[in-house]
Amino acid sequence: MASSAVSKLNNLSSWVVMSTVHDPEIRRRNARIRMAASSNSGSGEVAVAFEEGQLERPKWTGETPLSRLVGAIISFKPLYSVLKLGARQVLISTAEKTSIPWREMTKEVLESDVYEEMESIEDRSIVYPDYYLNPFHAYDEGNLSWLAAAEAEAATMSMVRRAIPYASSLDEANQIVRGNWLQEIESHHQKHSGNSSIRDIIDIGCSVGVSTRFLADKFPSANITGLDLSPYFLAVAQFKEKRSIQRKDPIKWIHGNGENTGLPSKSFDLVSIAYVFHECPERAIKNIVKEAFRLLRPGGTFAVTDNSPKSKILQELSPVLFTLMKSTEPFLDEYYLTDLEGTLREIGFVNVQTVMTDPRHRTVTATVPY
Repeated sequence: MASSAVSKLNNLSSWVVMSTVHDPEIRRRNARIRMAASSNSGSGEVAVAFEEGQLERPKWTGETPLSRLVGAIISFKPLYSVLKLGARQVLISTAEKTSIPWREMTKEVLESDVYEEMESIEDRSIVYPDYYLNPFHAYDEGNLSWLAAAEAEAATMSMVRRAIPYASSLDEANQIVRGNWLQEIESHHQKHSGNSSIRDIIDIGCSVGVSTRFLADKFPSANITGLDLSPYFLAVAQFKEKRSIQRKDPIKWIHGNGENTGLPSKSFDLVSIAYVFHECPERAIKNIVKEAFRLLRPGGTFAVTDNSPKSKILQELSPVLFTLMKSTEPFLDEYYLTDLEGTLREIGFVNVQTVMTDPRHRTVTATVPY
């Protein structure tokens, strides 16, 4: 029976990957994306208009009948266990069929000296929020495990390839996903922050430092801080950074809670949050936004990139895919129901702007008024 379940999961993951690769509509969309990205490279702004769906958010989120049905399926524990394993199989298969060596990368971290970083990273006085102790991404311990930390970078690479499945390489996909995100941040700051430069950046929810390193490369003269609640993720981030090309100003890694960082007020010019909010309940999202407002100097920029509720691709996901996705993301409904732009304005941000920066993700930028 166990072997039968594994066989079915393998068939499921193969079907998901192959349907993504061969779907004619996805092929046409990505051909348009690649042509547009190529023609607008170096233009200094996000000039590609990615396709939005007709709804405010996917039907499989919130309080819709479809969402409640999916929730009931996930709440059935025996089925949840199968879905969780299936979601994991899909992630790994997608990665390895797009030349991302998931298992090899994971093994390299787990068999390294990364464990020695924990002592200098972990703040044992931290009390974890209740929501953070939930299982995430098919890990029973959520983000508080070495396996989750070891697999995080490969999972991030896989996310980028899924966003742009017909990119010829990971680098090409990153040029769209990461490049458009960074360009939107820079454009917003130049437009709304006068002549103020970006000197100090904090990446809240930095995970293993992938987004943090992109920020450091984009703004090489800035002081960069990566903050995360998982000491395991931060240990991997610090370990990888020590093994990379040495920066003039090394990234500072802080084990902390984005809702209450304890850092000085008005000490940053940019607060960035990348692919974090879809893992948070609404109350945490609002608390992090308040903390970002406190941390930013007048004229500072706040930037969030994450799943776009209006993404046509996300709105049209197959039942198999959105059920697998929701089985590993316990707060996805709350994220999609949160009025992020309204929350930013309510807290005091101005110049709130939302742009689709790739077919699946939006970047929301805002300014702290002078």
